[in-house]
Amino acid sequence: MNQLFFTPNIENGLARLDEEESRHLLTVLRRQPGDPLQITDGKGHFYDAEITEAGKKYAMVRILNTISTPEPPARLHIAIAPTKQIERLEWFLEKATEIGIQEITPLLCRRSERTTIRHDRLEKILVSAMKQSLQSRLPRLNALTPFKQCVQGATESRRLIAWCPETALPPLKTQLHGVADTLILIGPEGDFAPEEVILAENCGFSGVSLGPTRLRTETAGLVAVMQFAFQTT
Repeated sequence: MNQLFFTPNIENGLARLDEEESRHLLTVLRRQPGDPLQITDGKGHFYDAEITEAGKKYAMVRILNTISTPEPPARLHIAIAPTKQIERLEWFLEKATEIGIQEITPLLCRRSERTTIRHDRLEKILVSAMKQSLQSRLPRLNALTPFKQCVQGATESRRLIAWCPETALPPLKTQLHGVADTLILIGPEGDFAPEEVILAENCGFSGVSLGPTRLRTETAGLVAVMQFAFQTT
């Protein structure tokens, strides 16, 4: 599989590629009706297909074969404060998708340096990273969510908050034994406010450390993703 295309629009053995995917397929790669291609719906399926129609702003393809991939043994959900320089958050989203993550929540904290995001742009980065790494599952990207709403609405059985108190916290890797759906909170550059930590603890979150050095937000997020991936593979 050298090139992977994405569309959620698959029905009755046919799929329609949107304008951007179609332009890359037809204009950049110069594919023609009858040519084969591989697509994913981002929901755990790969499809062998062939082009049936090449329009100016769309392409129609016929599904020839379906390959379903297994669900991960446990889901990882990272709630992370958007960085002041949005490119750093975008970098995290790309790398986290390549490694493997199921859900991401941009987190609005008391000390957040960024209070708005472009959800559509971030979604495109996830799609691009999923295709580049030849994966069949698109991570869920939630809307920018206030800290209180996120922690009070958490449903994962394992809930962790990474922060930097004066006293040592247990390393994250020691808290990842056993297979369990996991939510890890990653704060802004100024760390979580004390009242946020207290609220999280009251909602069943345990404090963890990501190492002996102070990490940038996007680095902390990626360390969490990698440690979870290593513990579950």
